[in-house]
Amino acid sequence: MSETDLGRAGTPGIVLVSHSREVAESVARLAGALAGGAGDVRVVPAGGDPAGGVGTDAELIAAAARRADSGAGVAILVDLGSAVLTVRALVAEGGDDGDEGLPPGARMLDAPFLEGAVAAVVAAAGGADLEGVAGAAEEARDYRKR
Repeated sequence: MSETDLGRAGTPGIVLVSHSREVAESVARLAGALAGGAGDVRVVPAGGDPAGGVGTDAELIAAAARRADSGAGVAILVDLGSAVLTVRALVAEGGDDGDEGLPPGARMLDAPFLEGAVAAVVAAAGGADLEGVAGAAEEARDYRKR
């Protein structure tokens, strides 16, 4: 599965940005499965570079965010390094209504990649708005494992 695309208006979309296409796709599958199939949530992985290698690509990320958008905002979770920098630059450019850039209402979350993705998808599937999705993902940083 490369993405779940079941979104309805009013449900925030989620984009998972990793340096690896396989990692982004795997985390999307896991988060969807743990959320009971993800319901109406559009979960779109954006991993790797355009040639299929390791890296990040602004156009790939922006296109994923546009696919995830159903009009209720898009939560973007990133793994590390250049993924953070690339998404920060896209957010700084601002959303547009055209065929380039992030859609209006897209925002990068300060959350752990895997745990945040699961929490975000569960929250969105449960009916949370973008603020609720962001809060759930960011709270995942405090999950204790001991």
